[in-house]
Amino acid sequence: MATTLTLLFLIALAVTLALRLWLASRQIAHVRAHRNAVPVEFSGEIPLSDHQKAADYTVAKTRLGMLNAATDTAMILLFTLGGGLEWLWQLSSHLFNGDIARGLALVCGVTIISSLVSLPFTIVTTFGIEARYGFNKITPKLFIADLLRGILLSAALGLPILALVLWLMAKMGSAWWLWVWLAWTGISLLMLVLYPTLIAPLFNKFSPLDDASLKERIEALLTRTGFASRGVYVMDGSKRSSHGNAYFTGFGAAKRIVFFDTLLKQLTPAEIEAVLAHELGHFKLKHITQRMVLTFALSLGFLFVLGLLIDAPWFYQGLGVATPSTAMALVLFFMAVPAFTFPLTPLSSLLSRRHEYQADDFAAKETDSGELIHALTKLYRDNAATLTPDPLHSAFYDSHPPAALRIAHLKGARP
Repeated sequence: MATTLTLLFLIALAVTLALRLWLASRQIAHVRAHRNAVPVEFSGEIPLSDHQKAADYTVAKTRLGMLNAATDTAMILLFTLGGGLEWLWQLSSHLFNGDIARGLALVCGVTIISSLVSLPFTIVTTFGIEARYGFNKITPKLFIADLLRGILLSAALGLPILALVLWLMAKMGSAWWLWVWLAWTGISLLMLVLYPTLIAPLFNKFSPLDDASLKERIEALLTRTGFASRGVYVMDGSKRSSHGNAYFTGFGAAKRIVFFDTLLKQLTPAEIEAVLAHELGHFKLKHITQRMVLTFALSLGFLFVLGLLIDAPWFYQGLGVATPSTAMALVLFFMAVPAFTFPLTPLSSLLSRRHEYQADDFAAKETDSGELIHALTKLYRDNAATLTPDPLHSAFYDSHPPAALRIAHLKGARP
């Protein structure tokens, strides 16, 4: 059984890597092939130079993603069949007493090594690609400060939660997976409530929207759609990037609306209203709730499967581990599962794109769809989003419909 798992794991890793590299190669070839002509739908709005910039930006990011994919696969092999996890567990056993302390050390070791391997990719993306195309605004000092804040926050929140999970796994018998799921679900919901006021301000400054006319327009939209929030805020996103965005954060009565300061500079008040109406559509159509329920359901299913595997020696042996433990089972399972589930990615992407179309339809009913079209076109241009993605790559990965299809849909949705 262990040999069969090893073989299946190697096949899954190889198929996943080959698929990632093949899709990336298609994306690069397709974007390059359409680099020298702006699609007809955007010919009057986006200059050729901006279209070419978007193409080059996409190619650069995709190339780096290919190297990242190969590195990720190599790291997984080294951790599992290469004996890395077993070595970390033996080291943890020599340094700490008690299964929970050893489990925490194992997870910390994996996290530290993985973070160190991924750090160069983050640096190249931020100070290489993003800077080359005029998007990066973050300084090395702020980058390091963000990194340290992230580490401290992860330790402060993650270690107690992980300790609780390991304790539940050890103490709750065969139904531990249900108790872990209940704890994880409750903590996730609590984080949604606490994030806007306690966590997000650690990294960014949030100020109440002070544009009186825009605020009045937004409040009228909120009233018209029956949406209640704790306020409309502007985030200083420009200190890190020139990319623009808007989002909702929080849960229940703690919901708040956040605009990047860069977005407010890019769009007119009517366009901002249309973008907000789209985001409101996700809430009014229960997309956020649906995604949360799906996430919780999948997590329950995965934990149930892990509950079936945790006492099976072949599960550990087949993935290169000689010393079973609850912490090792947790790390092994969530390290191996993505290789088997990656081919299902298009299903998640399809659901997300369907939700985007529905949110666009909602925005077209509540505001002028022409304003949303203008806003999206500006965002495509200013964020250097390619207008000509490879159809297969887009269908596999993209959470949003391709630009041309989305604009065509909105034009069809006009009253």
